[in-house]
Amino acid sequence: MLLNFENLTIRNAASADAEQLAAWWNDGTIMAHAGFPNGLGKSAEEIAEQIAGDTDENRRLMIEMDGKPIGEMSYRLAGEKTAEIGIKICDFSQQEKGLGKKLLSMLIASLFRDFGYQKIILDTNLNNKRAQHVYEKLGFKKLRINENSWRNQLGELQSSVDYEMYPEDFVDLRG
Repeated sequence: MLLNFENLTIRNAASADAEQLAAWWNDGTIMAHAGFPNGLGKSAEEIAEQIAGDTDENRRLMIEMDGKPIGEMSYRLAGEKTAEIGIKICDFSQQEKGLGKKLLSMLIASLFRDFGYQKIILDTNLNNKRAQHVYEKLGFKKLRINENSWRNQLGELQSSVDYEMYPEDFVDLRG
């Protein structure tokens, strides 16, 4: 996958990205919202091996702005014609600037148009109100709230929200 819009690029992760991904994944401040306040503890070598196994049904993606990595996305086959997606803008200086809605629009449009998916799903922490706002503006419908459904690395109970979207629900927010 290679998607460009304005100064943003979404591309397949490569083994050369493993060092950057390791730095992000092992940083608890970046990973706390995903339940890993101590980071993942993954080596660049382990991440490079994972990337080598990526396919068009399970792909890690790099987000670049002006050619510089600022985050990551992913998608995976999660059922018949269903993709599950994720996004993380890891460069804190690039958060809360409206990039998430553009990047998600780029990815979602491609998954529906180029890959033929008929449904996209995702989940987020119930406390991540900013992400929920963006997802709902894009056309995602809230399916359920999973109260105290998992524990983070520190053993603290966490709740999540499940979302889904069909092609007719999608609102492209690149404009």
